[in-house]
Amino acid sequence: MITGAEAIVRCLEQEGVEIIFGYPGATIAPLYDKLSKSNIRHILVRHEQHAGHEASGYARIRKRPGVCMTTSGPGATNLITALGTAYMDSVPLVAITGQVNSELLGRDVFQEADITGAAEPFTKYSYLVKDAADLPRIIKEAFHIASTGRPGPVLIDIPVNVQQQKFDFTFPGPVNLRGYKPTIKGHAGQIKRVCRALNSAERPVICVGGGIFAADGQKELQRFVDTLNIPVVSTMMGIGAIPTVHPLYMGMLGMHGKSVANQAISDSDLLIIIGARVSDRAVLLPANVQQSTRIVHIDIDPAEIGKNVSTMIPVVGDAKEVLIQILEAEPSGKSNEWVDHLIAKRDKLTLDYAPRKYGVNPKAFVNLLSRTLPEDHIYCADVGQNQIWSAANCEVRSGRFLTSGGMGTMGYSIPAAIGAKLADPARTVVAVCGDGAFQMAMMELATICQHDVDVKIVVMKNNKLGLVKEIQKKSYKNNEIAVDLAGSPDVVAIVKAYGIPGQSIDNMDAAEGAIAEMLGHKGAYLLECVVDENESSM
Repeated sequence: MITGAEAIVRCLEQEGVEIIFGYPGATIAPLYDKLSKSNIRHILVRHEQHAGHEASGYARIRKRPGVCMTTSGPGATNLITALGTAYMDSVPLVAITGQVNSELLGRDVFQEADITGAAEPFTKYSYLVKDAADLPRIIKEAFHIASTGRPGPVLIDIPVNVQQQKFDFTFPGPVNLRGYKPTIKGHAGQIKRVCRALNSAERPVICVGGGIFAADGQKELQRFVDTLNIPVVSTMMGIGAIPTVHPLYMGMLGMHGKSVANQAISDSDLLIIIGARVSDRAVLLPANVQQSTRIVHIDIDPAEIGKNVSTMIPVVGDAKEVLIQILEAEPSGKSNEWVDHLIAKRDKLTLDYAPRKYGVNPKAFVNLLSRTLPEDHIYCADVGQNQIWSAANCEVRSGRFLTSGGMGTMGYSIPAAIGAKLADPARTVVAVCGDGAFQMAMMELATICQHDVDVKIVVMKNNKLGLVKEIQKKSYKNNEIAVDLAGSPDVVAIVKAYGIPGQSIDNMDAAEGAIAEMLGHKGAYLLECVVDENESSM
């Protein structure tokens, strides 16, 4: 006979959990008590939302579900934004929340919140545990659901009395959920249709999204591209699916993408979409594309196929497995004429890396930083102008580019970088954010210090909510309102108060030396880059 809390810990150990990101409270105290006797490492965050973001960064690099844990009421509701962020970007999480005594549910007692109901739109599945004997099965199911099919967050809400309840513990058997059988391999008939389309196409283009990472199919994608000689564009979430320096990579497409990438889509006669949701900002499809271009959509989630774009050849399946199936069918490769045409367009593009009269050129800085970092670096971009500068100018070879795509959550980069670094301590991890986003996450500097997390932070400071200011300029006759960040702290002084070294630069001449000092320092470091407030995102 053991308690529910002890059973939870045993099940987490059985699932191979090494780190949990969390913040304790009364209704989760029994679980924390038993966790203290485990080898599982607990990372104390400074805000529950960041527990989810840190688990997200961890999951995306470790390639297994990240685990976060909070107490009931505000602890649980603070987690919702992180769950929504993970849900939109298909990141596997298991979130455990404490809950008030099950006999008191529905009475609006202290720190009671219907978190399973509140988080329903942002989770793949959720459980409210009513009997401790169900815990082993539920935890095993939660990890299975979070990591299979289209990955996503799963919530387990556990009343405090269930954590204290004793029962005869046994490990559960294999998971077998009726009605949940994700399709892994593509239908053989659809694979043949894809091959026929490839054989007859003259101007094919591949559009790759974040689903390729969920499938761990980057190597298969590159083999597919190289074998068939097909140009590639990516969504923001697909950056790094193949190296950004690959000769067949035409850049990111969409609202903030490169003109050659959008033009490639517009001129194509066959568009192969792999693991992308085709959302409004990520993929701009002109009317002529949907009318005249044959579209193949490969995705493990059948609900995404045809949702935002008419699809001629739908293929439901794991991106990696489907690419292997297509390659095994040996479709014909393409001539160089179409590829050479796009490469010529791409190479004619001029990059705005000129020095500024005032401030750092953020586009040039991002490019310099990414080229200076080790090839396998992890680059965590926040949301706002810094995200667009990063996506358009960051060089990714064998590393990863992490950001919040679907939800666009400000304050994501620093906690995600913490999680990513803890997932793979040997790799260099940098978080790039604006001064607005920094102030949404700067409390995590304490987490960095307490747990000695060696992350590098770059803050693009323009004293404005830059992207909103840009929108107001273009769409609202330059009527600026609520975008001035007056009253913001001295960022370098703030990090030094935490014992973290840092410096500020306001010109590109100082950039190379500052980057070298930051990367050469053993431990966390912050570099502030002063940017002109009128610097545009594009």
